[in-house]
Amino acid sequence: MYLKLRTIILAALVFHAVQLSAQPAGNDKLAVLPFSYSGVEENYVKTAESILRIEIDKLSKFSTVPEKEILVAAEDENCFGAECAEKIGLEVNAGQAAGCRLSALGDKIIVQFFLVDIGQKKIILKDQITALTVEDLDVVMKRIAKSIVKHHPVSKNVEVGTIAASEAKKEHRRSSTKNIGVAFGYLYPQNGYDNSDRNFAFDLRIGNELQDFSIGMLMGIRKGFVMNVYGDYLLSRKDICPFVGGAFGFHWITHNSYPNGYDEYGNPREKKGDGFELTARTGVRLFRTYNFQVIINLGYTYTFNDYDDQALLFTIGVL
Repeated sequence: MYLKLRTIILAALVFHAVQLSAQPAGNDKLAVLPFSYSGVEENYVKTAESILRIEIDKLSKFSTVPEKEILVAAEDENCFGAECAEKIGLEVNAGQAAGCRLSALGDKIIVQFFLVDIGQKKIILKDQITALTVEDLDVVMKRIAKSIVKHHPVSKNVEVGTIAASEAKKEHRRSSTKNIGVAFGYLYPQNGYDNSDRNFAFDLRIGNELQDFSIGMLMGIRKGFVMNVYGDYLLSRKDICPFVGGAFGFHWITHNSYPNGYDEYGNPREKKGDGFELTARTGVRLFRTYNFQVIINLGYTYTFNDYDDQALLFTIGVL
């Protein structure tokens, strides 16, 4: 029994050692090859290459091979192909190698790139993206870095702040941050509101959207008239964007009756239905990178009036 157990353990250790030996040395290193280019000024190419290296270092668990080592291994060869990428990758003991080519086409710059696995001798990723200006190369390199790290085509990692000018011109990708929209739904009273059931709610909002925040003004009808200033923290820069936020303003609430109360001298008085309103809210924005957005909002409102009006608010709208 003891011999059999020892044999099993020994076989497992041998199998593990074989697996380790089958993996290429340095498989945690990424070689970014010198950029190949045509019709683009060299200083722009060098800047783009530097941006790509920095972004990969920020996003990746890989360590990029120092540029000096790459230049020595490349021997001034203009490399843009899997075969020479594998050769340079082996030379610098890297597990993967990435190559990029910038080609001028009129006023545009076509940026082609690939990622190859050195051990498997296999192209993992091959894609391209267009920069309409040299200034757009900053955004393009950030997108390429994310594609290389995540092994995704550039079309899958679009987000606010990294939309290339060429993408903004097609599919109505967003080019502006100001917005105007409408929403409708229901107000569900939790306290006050004359113990009424749900009430129709409608609002008009005008706002300005930053990369991570949205601020603006909201005017609406919900058992009266409301005017609020709102602010939201946007949790994603992609097309599906959850948010949390709040609003503060004034709510003139229409009550069916104004039952008399009495002051300290026994004189009758009417309750006031208006007051400042505080709202906590959350929701989701859909198609955030486009000029047309759908917004789903859930909030809880508290109005500081004599009726202690409180309600849940659910609306769906467009921006």
